[in-house]
Amino acid sequence: MVRDTKAHIEVAGIVVVVLAAPRSDARLHDDQQRPSIARPHLSTPLFDPARAYGNWARVAAHNDITLSANVTGSWRACSRESSLAGPESRTPSSSASPSARSRPARIVRPRDSPAAHHLLSAALLLLVLGVQLFAPRLPYEVLSFFAASPQKQFWPATPPRATSPALSSAHIPSSPPVCARVEQQLQFSGTFYTNTERSMALEEQAQRVAAEFEFPAEGVRAAVKEFIREMGEGLQKDGTELSQIPTYVTAVPNGTEKGLYMAVDLGGTNFRVCSIQLHGNTTFSLTQSKVAIPRELMVAQTSKELFSFLAKQIEIFLKAHHKDHYAGTLRRRATVSNAGGFREEEIFNLGFTFSFPVHQIGINKGLLMRWTKGFDIQDAVGKDVCALLQAEIDELHLPVRVAALVNDTVGTLMARSYTSPGKTGTLLGAIFGTGTNGAYVEKLSKVSKLLNNKDAGEFDKSTGEMIVNTEWGSFDNSLRTLPNTPYDAALDKASVNPGIQMFEKRVSGMFLGEILRLALIGLLNDPSITLFRDDNSATNDVHSTTQIAESSPLWTQWGIDTSFLSICAGDSSAGLRITRQTLDKDYGINAVSAEDAEAVKLIANAVGKRAARLAAVAIAAIVIETGRLGTSTSSGTNTTEAKENLEPARGTVDEVAEEDVIDVGVDGSLVEFYPEFESFIREALREVPEIGVEGEKRVRIGIAKDGSGVGAALIALVAGSVEKSEKLG
Repeated sequence: MVRDTKAHIEVAGIVVVVLAAPRSDARLHDDQQRPSIARPHLSTPLFDPARAYGNWARVAAHNDITLSANVTGSWRACSRESSLAGPESRTPSSSASPSARSRPARIVRPRDSPAAHHLLSAALLLLVLGVQLFAPRLPYEVLSFFAASPQKQFWPATPPRATSPALSSAHIPSSPPVCARVEQQLQFSGTFYTNTERSMALEEQAQRVAAEFEFPAEGVRAAVKEFIREMGEGLQKDGTELSQIPTYVTAVPNGTEKGLYMAVDLGGTNFRVCSIQLHGNTTFSLTQSKVAIPRELMVAQTSKELFSFLAKQIEIFLKAHHKDHYAGTLRRRATVSNAGGFREEEIFNLGFTFSFPVHQIGINKGLLMRWTKGFDIQDAVGKDVCALLQAEIDELHLPVRVAALVNDTVGTLMARSYTSPGKTGTLLGAIFGTGTNGAYVEKLSKVSKLLNNKDAGEFDKSTGEMIVNTEWGSFDNSLRTLPNTPYDAALDKASVNPGIQMFEKRVSGMFLGEILRLALIGLLNDPSITLFRDDNSATNDVHSTTQIAESSPLWTQWGIDTSFLSICAGDSSAGLRITRQTLDKDYGINAVSAEDAEAVKLIANAVGKRAARLAAVAIAAIVIETGRLGTSTSSGTNTTEAKENLEPARGTVDEVAEEDVIDVGVDGSLVEFYPEFESFIREALREVPEIGVEGEKRVRIGIAKDGSGVGAALIALVAGSVEKSEKLG
């Protein structure tokens, strides 16, 4: 299109040039003597300004008109050929000299009037403008009319051919003109649009902040030693930083268990009822329903109002999903001659996950310490919550027995042990999500505070083991070994429980986003640092200036969700496009530059990596303290049944004998969705001398889902087995 427009303009210019060009008599004579040839139809569409010039010159030659300008600016038309003069202008005298006869008579026309001069000038100007305006709109065949060869002064009988390579490539299209494609000149080297000069000051400051979150190998080793020390202290007495709470669960499942069990979960504003059918081959089937707790029941006057509602939901669930079993059980119970004739197998054992602070004094006994999460029923405080639920179940004559009070972390351990591959039972169940906690299998002989407590409830001593709920969120509240940055200190000071849960505040998802936010605010408070600041649009690769909305969550406590750290860690897009879009959409930070995004990602990754390495401290300490590195399955976790002859085979671990595997079950958004979280854990495990490279290979980490459902049902199974054995004994 560019070349065609240029050609159209050249045609208009040629009109003026040709009309002003002189013509030699010799060329006129040649044209007069040359026979004319009819112009054929041009089949090849060509346009050549040089050839067009020749055609226009030939037309002018036949008229032999020249234009010359005099000093007054007027135009005079002169004819150089006597045959073109009018009859009144010729000299018929035959007596003229030979020299005079040999020259054509020159007739000078009278000077035109000024009005005629202006009229002619205006006409020429309009002609030029008209050609420029309408030439692009003329049919292509009309334009090809001017494509005659400049080497010939007659209409060619064959289609003209280009003789000049330069003209052929630059001015003669081989097909009807089309718009040329504009080549992409933009560069995409780590940015959206263009590379801009980078601010080394911002990169250096981001690296400085990231370095504050480094947790080196010597720090990991020191923290592991402190964790082991606090574990021993917590097993001996109450009131320690690491609580080490006995759960009265003394064995874990192995995947061969069968049966139908129930679980209920009161974890907040919803109440969930489940039934779990265990198939005996490490698989299960889950049926569940969920209902919201009415607001008025959360602040009821008496505990009966709430717990009768919970029992009613269990009844509705049984009628909907186990109608035959429910109706048959009631019918047989009513027709037996005595209570001893009713078979105990027809009663559902139920695990009760109660996510409020309780003082557990038995496997199905726990005294409510206080309400949280919007509940406030003072009548229930200090009472056994399992007994409160059982009373309402019995009032409805339901075939259900509350067999176990369940902590969701213990449930994670049980669920993993049932579904895990291999022959050994699971050692540890851990949660790394909104909060963090762990429960593990401990030798009963080490739990001295339970053995020495005369008020402790009954439990099965035959296994020689006890599952202990560590409550490790409170590990090292004194900050003997935990890292402590200015951002950790600011977070703790502004929290609702300053001075406690110091481990959790550096590991769990509830707090990691806030740590990142405080680190970014620290950079923003320094005017010399260019984070989210641009001198002008030229310094930002999106050709704008970054703006932070006044309503941005960045300015609000807890404003950044920990999921943003996962987004940053997993963003490998060009120019960190996903991170920038998230900052814009979710956090009101517009036109974020690639340099800003890289600084944010650097700091976010440092916060996440430190959390994973701290998580490794807890895992390493428990692996070392329980002595599993030097033992095999013969002295490993006791299970409800022996794992020999288990079908189907439960898998192996690469390069490690099956009996040497140390199985760890984990749950939570961090370990499940944060990229490389497990890799960072394993890196830190290898840095602990007692574990090393070989020991780390023996640790198998696997996801364990639904500890409050499946895990609770499995604890009910264990509790029911223990009670049955006690009755038989």
